[in-house]
Amino acid sequence: MLKNNPKEKVPFVLITVTCNSSGGQPVSIENIREVSKLARHYGIPLYIDAARFAENAYFIKTREPGYENKPIREIVKEMFSFADGMTMSSKKDAIVNMGGFIGFRHKDIYEKASMYNIIYEGFLTYGGMSGRDMNALAVGLYEGTEYEYLETRIKQVEYLGKKCMEYDIPIMQPTGGHAIFVDAKKFLPQIPKEEYIAQTLAVELFIEGGVRAVEIGTLLADRDPVTRENRYPELELMRMAIPRRVYTNNHMDFIAACLHNVWERRNKITKGFRIVSEAPIMRHFTVKLERV
Repeated sequence: MLKNNPKEKVPFVLITVTCNSSGGQPVSIENIREVSKLARHYGIPLYIDAARFAENAYFIKTREPGYENKPIREIVKEMFSFADGMTMSSKKDAIVNMGGFIGFRHKDIYEKASMYNIIYEGFLTYGGMSGRDMNALAVGLYEGTEYEYLETRIKQVEYLGKKCMEYDIPIMQPTGGHAIFVDAKKFLPQIPKEEYIAQTLAVELFIEGGVRAVEIGTLLADRDPVTRENRYPELELMRMAIPRRVYTNNHMDFIAACLHNVWERRNKITKGFRIVSEAPIMRHFTVKLERV
């Protein structure tokens, strides 16, 4: 487990529910349970990246046998029962514009983390968040686990996915709960992997209709820490995430139409991008590019 030396690297297992790099696909209770058993067998803590925990619970309810009659919050409680801790960017399933938190099962780990919280975030009872933001987060966690709300939101994503498939646009299936993931390699096979295929597609979609998407591919995969060479993942995806309580199905029609327009002219897109400047870590947030 965690050692007294704060500089010593400690192994842990992280489960992301749901996971962007795999197209927003959910993790079953059975999977979480078995990973937990394996981690505990080797004395390794298990953490959950819980930004989209509620939509993961929705998929468990609708897809995993034995959970169809269980309330979302009961499923959530079972999900977290297997973990030693969790992190959450609350802008996702807590439906807020700001905030996040981290939780620990063990007091000794909490106390070690708390020391750094004061340095970087603020005092323990607020962590840099205003009272208004904490209140909104508390309400969002409750409302975000309402089945009716989750179904409405996830069905809207499903609607966009069906529109894309009607246009023969290659997307990952089944659709996830918060976004449609376009297979950029199939969309733009003529773009070399060195020219950031999914990023190129995202730029073209923005030029076409002002629709903002994000690359889940080589830029996100970053460089090998030793060789500093680009890491080329098997999947080059463009994610079109749908914010909560913001858009209508008319907006989904517009997005699909814009993407279809790019699809129609895809063979004319022959050049990607090169990096002008990048940060040493997490470059995809601030990287500067130019067309090849």
